[in-house]
Amino acid sequence: MKAVPYKEREIEKKYYSIGEVASIFKVAPSLIRYWEGEFDIIKPKKDKKGNRRFTKDDIEKIRYIYQLVKIKGYTLQGAQEVLKTGQEQVFDKAMMVDRLHQIKRFLMEIRDTMHVKAE
Repeated sequence: MKAVPYKEREIEKKYYSIGEVASIFKVAPSLIRYWEGEFDIIKPKKDKKGNRRFTKDDIEKIRYIYQLVKIKGYTLQGAQEVLKTGQEQVFDKAMMVDRLHQIKRFLMEIRDTMHVKAE
C-alpha cells in the first residue's frame, strides 16, 4: 500500500481584515461597516490604528446576516427581528451547515484522491 504524501494544512488565521471579510462575501467593505452599525452582534476588535479585526465567530455572524439579507431577501429590520427571536438556534444551525460543507469538501477530496490512485 502506497503512503499518501504529506499535505500541508492551511494555517488558520486568528483575525481577518475588513477587506478579507468583504471579499469572502463578494461585497464592498462599506457594507460590512454599515452592517456593523445596524447589527449589535457584529463587534470586531480594533487594533491601535483603529483597523477592524474580525474573528471566525464574527465572520459566521456576518455569514448569517448575509444569508438573511442577500439570499433570503429580508429587510434589515426583518433580519434584526429574526436574530432577536432565536439568536442561539440561528448560529447553531449556521455553524452546523458550514461544518457539513467542510466535511463534504473533505470527503470529495478523499474520493478524488482515490480515483487518481485507481487509474
